[in-house]
Amino acid sequence: MRTSSITDSRKQFKADSQESKTKRDNSSSRRGRVSVVGIGPGNAEYLTPKARSEIETADVVVGYGTYIKLIENIIKEDTEVISGTMGKEVERAQIAVDSAKAGKQVVMVSSGDPGVYGMAGVVLEVAAKDSNPVSVEVVPGVTAATATSAILGAPLVSDFAVISLSDLLTPWEKIEHRLEAVSLADMSIVLYNPQSQGRIEPLTKAYEIMLKHINPKTPVGIVRQAGRDGQTSTITTLKDMLNCNIDMVTTIVIGNSATKIINGKMVTARGYDL
Repeated sequence: MRTSSITDSRKQFKADSQESKTKRDNSSSRRGRVSVVGIGPGNAEYLTPKARSEIETADVVVGYGTYIKLIENIIKEDTEVISGTMGKEVERAQIAVDSAKAGKQVVMVSSGDPGVYGMAGVVLEVAAKDSNPVSVEVVPGVTAATATSAILGAPLVSDFAVISLSDLLTPWEKIEHRLEAVSLADMSIVLYNPQSQGRIEPLTKAYEIMLKHINPKTPVGIVRQAGRDGQTSTITTLKDMLNCNIDMVTTIVIGNSATKIINGKMVTARGYDL
């Protein structure tokens, strides 16, 4: 595969002649398309056949460098691979759309499911800025919530909510309001992006909010590197949750009032007559 950075690719597109650009813009038949592909947790076993097929047949694969590494063994040798760093999502989306306008079959990779805190939204928004937008297909994947739930048992078989504790794109006040609401609603709660070395306070605040409304003895499952090498899992209680090793590759599941531990697994009862 031929690799390049976002900066290199932007220079390449700027170098296109006005004549060829006009031809591309005026002929939709010459355009390619963008597939926003969810690669799941990272292990090839969790990659859907549809996702694998899109990656294997792509002319261009675009994505965050860490995610590219997880699928590099299925990218064909003559595929152009454009990788970038975290925080460059809009630039990656624009490059994917520009590549499709040039007639390429483009895959934008996203970990988990691209529609769950993934790249699907920004690619659709960037594509829509064009008066003649390229085709965008969203290919679903196994998201961290369901991967983590399977490892822990069955804590999400009833209503549940997924909340990211990252306030990079969402104001903390809004996250706090959502935590209050779901804690009062007696739903299982999945926490994404709980904390990092430089961002510890949000998890502590979330913990304090949940303790106000949820029984401290409620089962809590903590999974690091779900579906990847080095996977670990722990089942504890809400009261003792902060005593566990938690970082940005950790997903936390807080049960509801119907969640119990059965043979070492978290199970949320749905109310069946057993």
